[in-house]
Amino acid sequence: MVNPPPTLRGDDVDRLHGTDVADPYRWLEDTADREVRKWLTGQNTFTRQALDSLPERSAWHQRLVSLMSRPLVGAVQLRNDTVIMLERLADADQSVLTVRRFVAGAEVTGSEPVVLVDPAAGGDATAAIDWYEASPDGALVAYGTSIGGTERSILRIVATDDPAAEHIEDIPDTRACSVAWEPDGSGFFYTRYPAGEEYDRTVRHHRLGADWRDDAETWAELPNPESWPDLKLSQDGRWLLVSVEVGWSRTDVHVLDRHHDRWWTIVSGVESETRLEFAVDGLNLVGMTTIDASGGRLVRISLPAFGDAARSAGDWITLVAERDAVISSPHVVGDEIWIVATSDGIDTVERRSGDGSLLGSLDSLGMISVLAVAADRDAGRALVVRDSFDGPPSVWHAAAGTDEVVRWWEAHGDVKASEMSIRHVTYASLDGTQIGMFLIHDADVTPDATTPTILNGYGGFAIAETPTWSPQIAAWCSAGGLYAIAQLRGGLEHGEDWHLAGNRQHKQNVFDDFAAAADWLVEQGLTSRARMAIVGRSNGGLLVGAALTQRPDLCRAVWCGVPLLDMIRFPQFLIARLWTSEYGDPEIAEEFAWLHAYSPYHHVESGTCYPAVLLTAAEGDSRVHAGHARKMTAALQHASSCLDTKPVLLIEERDAGHGVGKPVSLRAAEVADALTFLSWQLGWVPSPDT
Repeated sequence: MVNPPPTLRGDDVDRLHGTDVADPYRWLEDTADREVRKWLTGQNTFTRQALDSLPERSAWHQRLVSLMSRPLVGAVQLRNDTVIMLERLADADQSVLTVRRFVAGAEVTGSEPVVLVDPAAGGDATAAIDWYEASPDGALVAYGTSIGGTERSILRIVATDDPAAEHIEDIPDTRACSVAWEPDGSGFFYTRYPAGEEYDRTVRHHRLGADWRDDAETWAELPNPESWPDLKLSQDGRWLLVSVEVGWSRTDVHVLDRHHDRWWTIVSGVESETRLEFAVDGLNLVGMTTIDASGGRLVRISLPAFGDAARSAGDWITLVAERDAVISSPHVVGDEIWIVATSDGIDTVERRSGDGSLLGSLDSLGMISVLAVAADRDAGRALVVRDSFDGPPSVWHAAAGTDEVVRWWEAHGDVKASEMSIRHVTYASLDGTQIGMFLIHDADVTPDATTPTILNGYGGFAIAETPTWSPQIAAWCSAGGLYAIAQLRGGLEHGEDWHLAGNRQHKQNVFDDFAAAADWLVEQGLTSRARMAIVGRSNGGLLVGAALTQRPDLCRAVWCGVPLLDMIRFPQFLIARLWTSEYGDPEIAEEFAWLHAYSPYHHVESGTCYPAVLLTAAEGDSRVHAGHARKMTAALQHASSCLDTKPVLLIEERDAGHGVGKPVSLRAAEVADALTFLSWQLGWVPSPDT
């Protein structure tokens, strides 16, 4: 293969905590610079020449478009007899906001929903709906929309009975907004950022029809500028619950008694997660806390008690104690409390009484992850969004008093559970810790040393790897490949202790777990180094970046998507200061040492034969700066001793972001490029149209 375009090496060196840190490609951080734009044009052209000449790309793209063109549900909310869904309709390029009328026990697959909001109707295919929240009666929906993948939302409101009417309100700076409607729908509490800023998110109150510039600030007691308040309002409107995420291992919770205009602190300054809901009686909070329980416990807290004095966590009533299964989100369904319990990344919905006694569970949903439980608490019913490896998410109706579930909405497809083999295995990491892993392949495939294999991982931010539908997985497996997903430390598969064992000073555990997964797959004869690729996005991009620099022999090829790779300068860009509590802060000497020890960009060594690498990034990404991928591309192209057989390629899209709201056309093209690159480098000519 011909050599990539040349890249100028600069002489930038920072002296940090007594250490010289070279940064020869810092100039590539400046997206607006003319030379950077020229360099990007050269890199993208070089990549397109390589990939577009491969005949299998057309087949991969066709298969992915077919898989991605089926209907897909993204989110569901149930308000009385109104169901509001974020869904992608068949053959559509972008998701729309829809409304249906709820009919208990009736399957509505194939029925025509009413489209409330089509973000692309204005002609911009990159316009997307980022979030939404319906009013208590379902009459109004507040939603956020943005363009180009930026997720920098503008809040708007639509009426469900008259979607063609002019949109109400237009409030900027509402990225990932949390909205808590007044019971009568006359207004709402919401979160907003200072104009054009990425931090200092505060709580305000808006009354419909008023000028948003006059919205009163309700709460701004942030422990730090990166804190992230989330809101809930009791059904009678008396109590406002503000749950503040302080980093990724702590939640402070405060409640406002609006009758007495007085704030109470439920928990603050404790390294623990607490997620609460209002009980149906309006007198209690119920929820999950990791205080004295790494895997979570279900608790009840009396609201009237705050009329006398604040109550400590020791006064809370434990309804369900910690056990092996991790307790996550609580949901109030009539007089029952439903909790999602997770074992080895597989979810079960348990039905509990008000005192915590087990009433039953929705076991018939299979090997799944629960994307959402959309509850109508007064009617004692819910719509459960089920996800799994074997097909796109589906929606099931369930109710208090019974374990029976009825399919309510499903996108019919051509990948069924009977066609796929799905196994959960365990293996030993470097220090002996047992790590879980999913293995997925076509039922007719018996993996051996020749099987083309993708190993995927994440390992961070308390995000568990659970059974999740992915066209990428379906395409790879239906063509004859093996797809493995490792459940690394840093996730939440085994509770908060599992998360803490893979963040900050323990981050190397995640990389060791991932390398051990690759080694195990080879040792078990399920694949070989020459037939293995590793894949990760975002924090997972950091993972595969560390893997390829620490173990260049680990695999043949790498897809490194929207990655963090310069762990010394990462907090200086976009919203990345939010992540210093997960990784560490390079301005602090001890934490700099953790980061510098593995920062992939700083561990690229000249003369090393690195795997073939495809890096992908997006100029509109408002989370991870594209400079990470650019600098790593330049460093690897300069250093690798085998570029002729193991190329390093970069794709940077202009009108795209981190991935949220990305239209099907762009997503299919991105994944087709990646699978084409990986199959090419693995020496595999698949038949992805089978």
